[in-house]
Amino acid sequence: MVYIINYFIFAIYLCLNHFFILIKIIIIMENNENVMTGEESLKIISEMINKTKVNIRQGIFHLLFWGWLIIICSISAYLLDRFTEIANPWNVWFLVIPGSFVSFIYGYLKGKKSLFHTYADMLYMWTWIGFFIAAVVLFIITSDRMEYVAPYILTLAGIPTFISGFIIKFKPLILGSITFWIFALIAYFAGPSAGQLLVPAAMLTGYLIPGYMLKNRVDHDTI
Repeated sequence: MVYIINYFIFAIYLCLNHFFILIKIIIIMENNENVMTGEESLKIISEMINKTKVNIRQGIFHLLFWGWLIIICSISAYLLDRFTEIANPWNVWFLVIPGSFVSFIYGYLKGKKSLFHTYADMLYMWTWIGFFIAAVVLFIITSDRMEYVAPYILTLAGIPTFISGFIIKFKPLILGSITFWIFALIAYFAGPSAGQLLVPAAMLTGYLIPGYMLKNRVDHDTI
């Protein structure tokens, strides 16, 4: 509940901030009404609007990277469980640890190259950091029963994906987040065996398909 309230408060802050930006634009334009050209006015408005944009290319990398990594872990754990005598096939999930370092290093290096960080960038970043922390806690408290974790991790994964879809205004990502919750319900009622295969299915519909669609749009400058 505290997690949701914090985001609600921050959303109110963003709305108020955008309102004051608009007021500032109006005041600047009124004060310079007689000397400002149309091109200068558009430049000021563009600079203000750019403060609310998010680095979409970074988001694409993380969607595709984590989508493929989790699919590999899920399918590997399923195959090891079904066709080998390995006692703890779930240990393959420890691959997410080096994956986390790769993700953070990529984000850090890209962040250093950015000339400025927008409000949407910060909201996007902290949304996913919050998810990562929650996921780590979930894996720790369920480490002795990993076969039952699928419904919970899918439910959790849907939250930042849903928020991110609205931040970048990309409907396929919003719909992808909804598929996480649908697969979470199916995994819960179908049991652990089905859950092992539903996780990669959810990654496909929630991360990979929206991720590649978003990459295609960005590559063609249509977003």
